[in-house]
Amino acid sequence: MMGRAYDAIVIGGGHNGLVTAAYLGRAGQRVLVLERRHLVGGAAVTEEIFPGFKFTVCSYVCSLLRPEIIRDLNLPAHGYQIIPVESTLTPLSDGRYLYRGADPEENRREISKFSKRDAEAYPKFGRLMVKIARFVKPQLGMTPPDLASMSPGNLRKMFELRGAFKGADQETLYTFARLMTMSSADYLDEWFETDALKGTMCASGIIGTFLGPRSPGTAYVLIHHYMGEVDGAFRAWGFVRGGMGMVSESIASAARSYGVEIRVNADVRQILVQDGRAVGVELTTGERILARVVASGVDPKRTFLGMLDRNALPQDFVRGIEAYNIEGSSAKVNLALQEPPNFTCMPGAGTHLQGAVSISPSVEYIERAYDDAKYGDFSRHPYMDVMVPSMIDPTMAPPGKHILSIFVQYAPYHLRSGTWDEKREALGDAVVDTLAEFAPNLPKAIVGRQVLTPLDLERMIGLTGGNIFHGELTPNQLFFLRPVPGWAQYRTPIRGLYLCGSGAHPGGGVMGAPGYNAAREILHDGALRGR
Repeated sequence: MMGRAYDAIVIGGGHNGLVTAAYLGRAGQRVLVLERRHLVGGAAVTEEIFPGFKFTVCSYVCSLLRPEIIRDLNLPAHGYQIIPVESTLTPLSDGRYLYRGADPEENRREISKFSKRDAEAYPKFGRLMVKIARFVKPQLGMTPPDLASMSPGNLRKMFELRGAFKGADQETLYTFARLMTMSSADYLDEWFETDALKGTMCASGIIGTFLGPRSPGTAYVLIHHYMGEVDGAFRAWGFVRGGMGMVSESIASAARSYGVEIRVNADVRQILVQDGRAVGVELTTGERILARVVASGVDPKRTFLGMLDRNALPQDFVRGIEAYNIEGSSAKVNLALQEPPNFTCMPGAGTHLQGAVSISPSVEYIERAYDDAKYGDFSRHPYMDVMVPSMIDPTMAPPGKHILSIFVQYAPYHLRSGTWDEKREALGDAVVDTLAEFAPNLPKAIVGRQVLTPLDLERMIGLTGGNIFHGELTPNQLFFLRPVPGWAQYRTPIRGLYLCGSGAHPGGGVMGAPGYNAAREILHDGALRGR
């Protein structure tokens, strides 16, 4: 069966694919989005797992979504509303805690309880990180140059990149160069001495990676998470009213307003290629749909090794994709609660439960959690980033009830012994038991539990290896090297086929930049109707 032709088909209804579709539709193109699940959003979805309890099943906070996308697509008019998350509580096993919020003076007092030196260094560190983030931010919207190409367009990109570096001061350039190669722990050691502060801050450098806090390259991941903006404030995290699914739904609504057609329960089996050019897709049902352009929002391995005949691709490109590091290390545990968690260090349902709770008492704690994963086991005492979204948005749970969202590391995709189907509940027990050391009421408060392992993320969402970023954010897989050298410009060896997901520059997170950049390049190439 052959479907009607479109200007562009976007494979995958994750937020990046939806961004690409929206911009192409905004440019007057006939666009079709194909999503294998029953709802759009990929990892940014809201689902009612237990009756009355609505979970942001995978992604759970937002800040990386590019402001230009919010503005261009007028997402607030389509339901996008973000509530700033302004505090982080780090409970300690001895009953103490570190609490940081939006008030600089309060932060100074809190950190001074541990170290007056750190209290003085903290705002200086923050100012430098914002400075670095402002230096890096313009590069997120760039199409990376190909260092081996001397074409006029490529030379122009390199000249633009040179201009960005030329405009930066010496401190910014030197710091950026060091952050690209250092570990987050080593860099933070140069600034601070408090275990709890360093542990919590370095956790931003390992989120979504199969690396420990002392692994080289994690300092960049720390900076990657400083790219976030909420209402113009760098390093601000936010909770989206209605859950992260509203990010995807608002983009999808904007896309539909531009005439984009979105089909769910539409699983793409293969990308159709004729004479070296992508001409459409075939679904698992056998239906074939034609298009002038195909944009894949799924990860590089699934795109090139799963949906294409390898013989249609250059051998060196195939080897690069095969070597692309995409093993996941994260899990997610979602709990339905009859009462909020009661932390021993800060009892009661105060405003601290409207922010994040980080189980990261020290760098050593996280490194030991990583040690378990290095040898093929899940962390018995994992790092956890915990939120109670129902304290911010009561519509997420029945009256008086709550949901608990727990991001977990480490949970390696490949286990040393047994399978994830056998170990899933043991991981859930380790998470609950560890968190109960700080909030003893938790086990008895649970009325529903969902444990998502890396294997579940692969099965459910299509994330190869369960990697939430579509591939490690390490220096060898960034900028002009993502996903492989020579092919970081969203184009692929197959003419008319583009990569628009997180496996392309600038990488993962609910950012939308890969989808935005890919749409720009597609329109620039003029392969569509009316250009």
